[in-house]
Amino acid sequence: MSTRLGEPPDTPDISPFPEGWYFVASRRAILKAGLIHKTWMGEDIVVWCGEDGRVCVAEATCPHLGSFLGPAAGGRVRGGRLVCPFHGFEYDATGECVATPNAPPPRAARLQVFETQEIAGLLFAWWGIGGRPPQWHLPTDLADQAGWSSLSIRTLRFPGHPQETTENSVDLGHLLYVHGYGNLDRIGDVSVDGAYLRSDFDFTRRYRIAGTIPFDFDISANTHIFGLGYSFVEIREKSIGMDMRLWVLATPVDGKLIDLSLVSQAREIRNPKRWVGGLGFLPVGLRAPLMNRFIAAQQERDVRQDVVIWSRKRYRSLPRLSRSDGEIMTFRAYCAQFYSAPRDPAAPLPHSLERTVQ
Repeated sequence: MSTRLGEPPDTPDISPFPEGWYFVASRRAILKAGLIHKTWMGEDIVVWCGEDGRVCVAEATCPHLGSFLGPAAGGRVRGGRLVCPFHGFEYDATGECVATPNAPPPRAARLQVFETQEIAGLLFAWWGIGGRPPQWHLPTDLADQAGWSSLSIRTLRFPGHPQETTENSVDLGHLLYVHGYGNLDRIGDVSVDGAYLRSDFDFTRRYRIAGTIPFDFDISANTHIFGLGYSFVEIREKSIGMDMRLWVLATPVDGKLIDLSLVSQAREIRNPKRWVGGLGFLPVGLRAPLMNRFIAAQQERDVRQDVVIWSRKRYRSLPRLSRSDGEIMTFRAYCAQFYSAPRDPAAPLPHSLERTVQ
C-alpha cells in the first residue's frame, strides 16, 4: 500500500475483540436446549441455567483433566448443575465444583465464568481486556414487557467486525445510497458519555405490503449504543402511531467471523392512525406480532445488503472523508476506549518510552 508524501499510513487492523458486553443467547433458547456450546469472543463457552434461574456462561473445558464440557462430548445439565462427561464432576451456576462421584470436590476445581446481564430475555456476557471486570453496565429499563410482542431473533454470520457494523449508526450517507431511505434528517448531534453513544434521526421509507401494495413509513429512530456489541433503537412510526424496538447485536466469533443478531418487537397497536397500514382490520392481539414479523423481515433484507459490503471491506484508520460524512471520526474516537485499558500512572514505563519521557 502506498501513501502520499508526508502523509501518515493507515494503522494495522483493529483488534477483533473490543471490550464490552456481547450477546450470548436468549433465555428461551437456553431453557429449550438445556446446555449450549458456542464459540464466543474467541473462546469455547458453555451456557446453562441453574435451578435458581441463574444463567452461567463459562469456559467449556473442565479444570480437572481438560475434558470438553459441551453436549457434543456428552456434557449435560442435571439438577441445575453442569456435569463433566469424563469423571462426573458437577459445577453449579457460579462455576464452583460442588460434587464428584467418588471424593469431596477439590477446592481448586472451578470454571472460569463470565459476568452476565439479562435484558428482556436476552443474555449478555462481559469480555474485559486482560480479564478485567465490567467497566460499565447495560441499561435495565426494558424488563417490563407488558404490551409488547414476543421477540423476533434472526442471526447472520459473516466475516466482519463489530466496529464496522456499529459505525452504521452514524453513517447516514449509506442509508440513503444503499437502502434508499428518504427525507433523512439528523436530529441534534451525536452525543457521547463514556461507553454510551446516542444518534437520532428521522427518515421515510417505502415498503410493499404483500410485495405489491406500496406503503410509506415516517420514522423517528433513537439509537442507544453501549460499546460495540449492543445497539438498541427505539422506533416511532408516526403515520400509524406505532412503536417498535430493535436490537442490533454484533458478537465476534473467532476473530474473523461475527454473529449479527437482529432482535425486534412491536408494541400493541390499538388505534392505528392508518387503518390498512396499521392492520386495523385484524384483532388487536394479532396486529403487533404480524407487524413485528413484517418489519423484522425488512430489517434483515437491509442488513443483508450491508453484509455484502461488510464481509469484503477493509478497515481504514485514515478514511478520506467528505463534508457529508458527518460524525464518522466522532464515532472512531468513541471506539478507542474499547481496545486498551488505561495505564496505571504508578506502573513503570516500557523501556522504549523511558528515554522519551525523561
